[in-house]
Amino acid sequence: METFGYAGKILRVDLSSRKTSQVSTLDYSKFIGGRGIAAKVYWDEVSPAINAFDAENRLIFITGPLAGIPRIPGSRWQVCGKSPALIPHQFCYGNLGGRWGANLKFAGYDGIVVHGRSESPVYLFLHDNVAELKDASHLWGKGAIESRQILKEEMGSDVSVAAIGPAGEHMVTMAIILADNDASGSGGLGAVMGSKRLKAIAVKNAGKAVKIAQPEKLEELINYHRGLRRIRIAVSPNRYSVDLIPSFDDRLQRDPCYGCRGCFRAIYKAEDGQEGKFMCHSCLFYQPWAVKYYGQWNDVPFYATRLCNDYGLDTKAVELVISLLRGCYDAGILTDEDIAIPISGAGSLQFIETLVRRIARREGFGDVLAKGVAKAADSLGPEAKEQINAYGYLGGPSYTDTYGPRLYLTSALLYAMEPRLPMPQLHELGGIIPKYLSWAKGDEGAIASLDVFRSIARRFWGSDMAVVFPTHEGKALAVKKIQDRAHAKECLILCDFQFPITDLASSEDHVGDPALESRFLSAVIGTEVDEEGFYAIGETVFNLQRAIRLREGYLGRQADSLPEHCYTVPLEYEMSNHECLVPGLDGKLVSRKGAVVDRGAFEKIKDEYYQLRQWGVTTGLQTRTKLEELGLKDVADKLEEKGLVI
Repeated sequence: METFGYAGKILRVDLSSRKTSQVSTLDYSKFIGGRGIAAKVYWDEVSPAINAFDAENRLIFITGPLAGIPRIPGSRWQVCGKSPALIPHQFCYGNLGGRWGANLKFAGYDGIVVHGRSESPVYLFLHDNVAELKDASHLWGKGAIESRQILKEEMGSDVSVAAIGPAGEHMVTMAIILADNDASGSGGLGAVMGSKRLKAIAVKNAGKAVKIAQPEKLEELINYHRGLRRIRIAVSPNRYSVDLIPSFDDRLQRDPCYGCRGCFRAIYKAEDGQEGKFMCHSCLFYQPWAVKYYGQWNDVPFYATRLCNDYGLDTKAVELVISLLRGCYDAGILTDEDIAIPISGAGSLQFIETLVRRIARREGFGDVLAKGVAKAADSLGPEAKEQINAYGYLGGPSYTDTYGPRLYLTSALLYAMEPRLPMPQLHELGGIIPKYLSWAKGDEGAIASLDVFRSIARRFWGSDMAVVFPTHEGKALAVKKIQDRAHAKECLILCDFQFPITDLASSEDHVGDPALESRFLSAVIGTEVDEEGFYAIGETVFNLQRAIRLREGYLGRQADSLPEHCYTVPLEYEMSNHECLVPGLDGKLVSRKGAVVDRGAFEKIKDEYYQLRQWGVTTGLQTRTKLEELGLKDVADKLEEKGLVI
């Protein structure tokens, strides 16, 4: 049977027995790819009793049906499994870009499922239709970047490598997986890879092209998408830019993922010639500290990112650790001498070098920090816990909740219901709001008027009220639509910067095209999927992920909550919206500075949301009727055994 959009095989690797096998991707066709297939594999094979570091935990490397197709920004890939970064250990995921995912498809595989544990360090080498486990003792202890370079020297520069650094080897809860183009996957799954003594996966491109069911239709869609990208509404580049970052275009080289013709992804070149990824949070996490310490911009923030990548640490988690340490230092709880880390020099190169090395290798107090910021704060006592909130140190130069619920009430359930920071979901609404603010502020050429903003809200989020933030009305429906669309997108797997296309500069109403994703999928696989069918895929996968979490001890409505600071600590700042401005009931701008989440309003949103999901309103548990409607009867049966379905 000819398979369109897929390589057709998923590789299974048992590290304990050193045996490999293959299964058909079509066994999981209902779940499309990406997060969908990973969640299904996880549901079937990972017991709630299994610990993240147990041999029987699965580490699932997975692509989608659009991976490896030229000129489509759909070659991202995911790594999923039970994560040690969550308390208790739970299902989690990391989303990566670059070219590794496309090359896995070209090598003949849609994904890899790894279980077991090797007795000694190994790496997996996929080449010439062979899956080979090879000795990695010469790589053990080396950085992720260095290991990648060594393997490319040994096997050729055309080999793509995903590797862990010392943090993964030492099972640090914030360990990442780093691949070609410095694509990084967080969620603590680098620690799982280290627990299995799997240092790297090297993939040699075998040149197996992805078969397309409707190539002419796909070509039309590619050209259509390229045209839409060029005419999206612009926002003033200065009014909402991040503070203190100078123009360094001469230091940057665009480095798009496979299939993408351009985005924000960039490689930075420091004065000493070192190069590496430097964008988004990896660019920003140490920048405020370094500027405060040195008084000006320099290459230190880049070196900080480079250090985290090579040692294999998540920059977001490191940012929180820095905030905790500096908060404790300022409060007189810790000194430099207490932990042999120069907290007083936060922002310096010496500080970040020492901190990252000690955490990654679990040296001294680094062993405490390696367990995560929450456990580290617990170990330091109640005064230390007062210095932090869930997203950063309130008194330091650290950014607060990104697109947070105190600013955008729509974000409240998005934050509350994912096992990790749900950036693709937050971006959907957060990406258009600065464009409206640009118009409301009177910026020259701004066209995202209130009428345009409301038209986009009706088309993408269900009602005008989705973007009126002083009220809870319309927020539950918006959340459901965002979640369903995002989870379907995570099955393909599409670039978050380019989908969905919510807005256009050239059309009469300036409203974007939410049906484009489903049309891409239809042209590639040859099965017609309309817009509503696309959202149904996302709804199915979201419900499967919910079921996984419930089975692992998630408490339904009780757990669908926000950190206490969201209700009690007034909002002061938001990175992408410095003045914290939102549309009010009359369309005029209202500042949310000083605002907190209203508990009563949030609970009303939850009531309405559970009704829209057809779940139990008082419990937040799924219903058998809904799960069976989604084709998840087997899931309902298992949940019923544990009293977790109504």
